[in-house]
Amino acid sequence: MHLGPFRRPLSDSDATVDLGAALAPLLQRCDGLLLFGDLGAGKTTLARGLIHAWVGQPVETPSPTYTLVQTYDGPRGVLAHFDLYRLRGPEDLYEVGLYESFDEGAVVIEWPERLGGWRPANRIELRLSIDGAERTADIAGFGRLEELNF
Repeated sequence: MHLGPFRRPLSDSDATVDLGAALAPLLQRCDGLLLFGDLGAGKTTLARGLIHAWVGQPVETPSPTYTLVQTYDGPRGVLAHFDLYRLRGPEDLYEVGLYESFDEGAVVIEWPERLGGWRPANRIELRLSIDGAERTADIAGFGRLEELNF
């Protein structure tokens, strides 16, 4: 069961960064943020806003497209940012350390379609979409994050 989705218009990339920053305080150890959307929809931009808020300052945030994961230490623990685009399927998740990352902190996942049927119990699912010049974010919470309030 979940609450939502909520729909938020995103006027520009700054609004996408701001949404990521607004989500950061909601996440705790064992929580996930699953970012859905086509190429160029703003998934990495949103993740950067969340990462900067998690760490408490702007930090270099390269896309994990080729490294598959980047980790960031913040006052509330580790945040792992995964980009699963290049994975063949769920069997590769063990090799990249995805499941262990939930024990260490919170996790942001781009291309969560590669998870197969598995989803973390406590998560936010966020779908970014572009329709012409209009960008929107549809947001739904599950488990502990079911009643989003931000």
